Amino acid sequence: MAASTNTTAPTEDDALGKAYDARLVRRLLAYVRPYRPLVVAALACIIVQSGMQLVGPLLTRWVIDRALPARDVGLVVQVAFMYAALLVAQFGAAFGETMFTSLLGQRVMRDLRRELFERLQRLPVSYFDRNPVGRLVTRVTSDVEALNELFTSGVVAGVGDLFTLLAIGVVMLYVDWQLAMAAFVVIPLVLIASRVFQNSVRTAYRDIRTRLARLNAFIGERIGGMRIVQLFGREAHEVRRFDALNQSHLDAHLKSITVYALYFPVIEFLTTFALASLLVTAGFRVGSSAITVGTVAAFLQLVRRFFQPLQDLSEKYNILQAAMAASERIFGLLDTPVAAGVAATPDRDARVGALRSAGVTVVFEDVWFAYDREQGVSDDHSPTSQRAADALRPADADLPGGRWVLKGVSFRVAPGQEIALVGHTGAGKTTIVNLLLRFYEPQRGRILVNGVDIRELPVDVLRSVIGYVQQDIFLFAGDVAGNLRLDADIDDEALAASAAQVGADRVIARLPGGWHHELAERGGGVSVGERQLLAFARAVAADPALLILDEATSAVDSQIEAEIQRAVSELMRGRTTIAIAHRLSTIVEADEILVLHHGEVVERGTHRELMTRQGLYDRLFRLQVGEPDVHESGDLPALPAEELPPVGPTDLSASSATRLPTDATLG
Repeated sequence: MAASTNTTAPTEDDALGKAYDARLVRRLLAYVRPYRPLVVAALACIIVQSGMQLVGPLLTRWVIDRALPARDVGLVVQVAFMYAALLVAQFGAAFGETMFTSLLGQRVMRDLRRELFERLQRLPVSYFDRNPVGRLVTRVTSDVEALNELFTSGVVAGVGDLFTLLAIGVVMLYVDWQLAMAAFVVIPLVLIASRVFQNSVRTAYRDIRTRLARLNAFIGERIGGMRIVQLFGREAHEVRRFDALNQSHLDAHLKSITVYALYFPVIEFLTTFALASLLVTAGFRVGSSAITVGTVAAFLQLVRRFFQPLQDLSEKYNILQAAMAASERIFGLLDTPVAAGVAATPDRDARVGALRSAGVTVVFEDVWFAYDREQGVSDDHSPTSQRAADALRPADADLPGGRWVLKGVSFRVAPGQEIALVGHTGAGKTTIVNLLLRFYEPQRGRILVNGVDIRELPVDVLRSVIGYVQQDIFLFAGDVAGNLRLDADIDDEALAASAAQVGADRVIARLPGGWHHELAERGGGVSVGERQLLAFARAVAADPALLILDEATSAVDSQIEAEIQRAVSELMRGRTTIAIAHRLSTIVEADEILVLHHGEVVERGTHRELMTRQGLYDRLFRLQVGEPDVHESGDLPALPAEELPPVGPTDLSASSATRLPTDATLG
């Protein structure tokens, strides 16, 4: 089946919204309030500029009507110096306006970006599952930039345009109301043209923003998956898809350019028509000596300056509309509820210390969980289409969406005990870890840590006692020490000891800068195995009371794996450990092994007990080590997992005897 190339699925970026929303404006003004002196200074500069625009035509009238007929050279020179001083004052006012409005816009942008990034840090993982990275980057960059234009050339300058328009209109009526009315005759036509322009640009701008967000999302996803693109030879195909999105973005811009290209000549034509009307009216009146030539000359200048703010206000309207659309998306992100329990805990250190000293006991009690269908997430964190989500959803069962990933999971892990989770892809192993880390909340049942429901335990306290080593390692751009420390209060000696404990010190010693070696984005510049060693050292440095290991040695060679396993044996003493195992040979010494199948625990016990049972675990283990399945006879298939006998309920009041692994473990 051909892959879908549909890139026009409706998103929040497609919403046109209101051209003016008082609620959004009030929220935006809250960010301006700390910078009121800049607003006042910018308005003062604009008022000075507006006043200077009135003085110029009046000086022209004075020279023509008085100085030239009297042949008064001194008066002409005096007016020339006054005009020069006027230009200098206008220059100073324009410079001040630009500086003050730019400072205002940049500082508001800084505050908004910080608040947006801070909010992103506190959002639940499910939010990032259903929102492409490119869209979120657009929120923090392009949408905030649209608000910058509102503050630098929108609101303050718009107030100045209104003041200029009013002042020039009053002066024109005062000097000669008949000439003023002759010029004002085209104002209705200007307003109609401006209204049509505003609606057209509003639609064009919406298309530009929508297609830009899609383009950003596409680029971000393809860069993140570049290995897959190149591995499957999809470069040419992806370039064609990019060309389609890029052309769509260009087409939207061309529509906007076309609208502007039509609007400005129309306004120029109407301005010229107003001047022609003014000259015709003035021609009749000059002949009868009703007005002077200087008055006509002054009016020609005033008419030009009168229509400029009208034209500018139409553009300001579209800046306002763009800002409203951007602010609606920005505030939509800022209003997204944060993950539960993310607020800082005042007594965090004391509570973390108490958990570490007591040891961590983890209990799952009849836990049921399904990912929200809008999240589009499987147990392997892979995005799924809405069509796939619909296909997975059963007709019955009171699901919140999607399908049940965990069904009545119960188990207990005592301090110092190692429990391993095994099962096929999508069985629910990673979901159990996600729930324990409070990336998601179960729909039924509860999870206890030391007898306390984790929903009542602050997230910062819970995660501070957990060391998590994933199979897919993420390292930040920056030096090695910073990646291992992650801004925690860990001294250099403790950091070095942590690295030595897992053999990462030899990796660091080989790097050109040692501890100060700068890693590229996502840990570029070191091998996958070296990244895993560094990640393991990072977990050790945090001195966790609970270890979660997701096949952490899968990408290292046998020698390094053996060294890590010996280090893990020491590290696990007195610590609760949960391991997700893909290679079953790494968890044969685990105190208890849970075998998951379609979200249910179908078997549990030690390696020896499970092998004796000759069930699903036995078949999986023999398959991995290359031994024949005892259930197979000739070409007959092994017993399907669905036909395995059910496992009895777990007694949560007791656990398997705690046994420390010897040369162990897990990934």
